[in-house]
Amino acid sequence: MPKKSSKALFVTGAASGIGAAIARAAVARGDRVVLADINLAGAKAVAGDLGDAALAVQLDITDPSAWESALDVAWARFGRVDVLINNAAVVHVGRAENVALSQHQQTVNVNFMGPLTGMLAILPRFEAEGRGQFVTVCSMTAFLPFPGLASYAAAKHALRAFHHGFAIEQRNSPFAFSIIHPTSTETPMLEQEAASDEAPLCFSSTSVSADHVAGVVLRAMDRKTVEVFMPPDRAKTVRLLGTNPRRLKAMVEQGEAIGAERLKARRAAAA
Repeated sequence: MPKKSSKALFVTGAASGIGAAIARAAVARGDRVVLADINLAGAKAVAGDLGDAALAVQLDITDPSAWESALDVAWARFGRVDVLINNAAVVHVGRAENVALSQHQQTVNVNFMGPLTGMLAILPRFEAEGRGQFVTVCSMTAFLPFPGLASYAAAKHALRAFHHGFAIEQRNSPFAFSIIHPTSTETPMLEQEAASDEAPLCFSSTSVSADHVAGVVLRAMDRKTVEVFMPPDRAKTVRLLGTNPRRLKAMVEQGEAIGAERLKARRAAAA
């Protein structure tokens, strides 16, 4: 039996990276977790190591009917969901003109419309329960338009705006809202970025582990923190840069040079 204080979490993008790390950390502390991912085999592999407190479901987060089916399974297994953690994302690396239009569209569909679809899908169920929490794993690119990740950053800008807009609409409800902006994180997505020469800015700062981010996400969830920046001491600088295109351009020149050197060293270490 789960602990009385345990929560039932629904985590998207849980087959790997930050999502899988959140699932492992949550189960380790006594929570129950639905690991949702379009990659069902990957989600099952993670869930299989976590025992009865974990359930893997296949979910294309851009499909409203798939959300309803996955949430039905979650409620059937755990009787409720206390927290929706929207974490799933995709990236297509490259200068905007070198990325296919269909890839730009997929980036927006998955990184913005997917979380939006999930939040609206679970809302009536939270309303029926009289409680619920929305946790959005966003990105520092929600403030910083990144060359080489232009549509990714655009989708994350949109996601942050929707998250806060939705939260303000629900300000008189019993629901809690938290949004977290991880810095560069060691995940399969970062490996994708490392395989390209077109997004060196991703490597201008020291990356953190997925386990570290998972800990930040769960703390924000527990404390119902409205917004979390990683690292927190860069929050003011990032916000100011994001609203000052001239300073941003100057920062990018320097950051890309640093990132290119670090990426070169990373590849050499992996060789």
